[in-house]
Amino acid sequence: MAVGTSTDLRPVQRVVRGTHVSDGAGVPICRSVGTPDLRNLDPYLMLDELKAPAHMVTAGFPDHPHRGFETCSIMLEGKMEHEDSVGNKVAGVIGPGGVQWMTAGRGIVHSEMPKVTEGNLWGFQLWINLPKKDKMVKPRHETDRRLYQDYQAADIPSVDQDGVTVRVMAGSHKGTTGPIVMRNPGLLMDVMLCKGASFSQDVPRGWNGFAYVCAGSGRICGHQGSCEHALVFGPGDHVTATTSDEEGLRFLLIAGQPIGEPVVQYGPFVMNTQSEIQKAFVDFQTGRLQNPEDDVWA
Repeated sequence: MAVGTSTDLRPVQRVVRGTHVSDGAGVPICRSVGTPDLRNLDPYLMLDELKAPAHMVTAGFPDHPHRGFETCSIMLEGKMEHEDSVGNKVAGVIGPGGVQWMTAGRGIVHSEMPKVTEGNLWGFQLWINLPKKDKMVKPRHETDRRLYQDYQAADIPSVDQDGVTVRVMAGSHKGTTGPIVMRNPGLLMDVMLCKGASFSQDVPRGWNGFAYVCAGSGRICGHQGSCEHALVFGPGDHVTATTSDEEGLRFLLIAGQPIGEPVVQYGPFVMNTQSEIQKAFVDFQTGRLQNPEDDVWA
């Protein structure tokens, strides 16, 4: 859709307040998608925000499994190291402003550990469902050919105009396209508005989408948005955001084409049937979750 042709503003249909829980080795997080209030928003399964002094979260997220979906880790402050269990190889360190996309496919066991002990650790993890045909693929992207797509801050293009900065991680904004290669069509943007600014973004009809406010406050599609809240959009072809002369606003804009298949999730396994979940548990317990022949770096 060309910029300037959007005519149908998406309304805010639901507002979900994030729930404070702990994950990994007791790390405090705020979860908005993936709670009883918003179990999922096809194709997105979960969104967690981690924001805490680094010395409080040094235990991190030790080895844990995944099957049947993809993850996207976004760092705003601090550093996080991702390491795979096979061969004890380092998958990558995400620095401030960096992003990492992982295709778990048929199975991966990895860890995510903070690399700083001073200052703050602030970031997000988004879980993205895979369609049935891709749930048991080798854990890497079929087009990009990597398990991990690592992009540091300098690799993420930014559009700066009229008091608005948009870091484009996936999708396109005003002719600028993000580097993340997605199996399922979607967009992922880090949007920052100064005081008294306005923003608009086309979102194709039929896609699901939401905004998660992580700093400041403002109006998103005419609805007041505040920190730790997800604003779920209704049908339409574009979204907007505005700020007053008193405060700026920062939010993640996330949207995607729905997959439209049954979702059966239990912890780190997301499949289409209960029997597939049971098999994932058996595979993990017997050491068969991650195929030893899968060289995910090949």
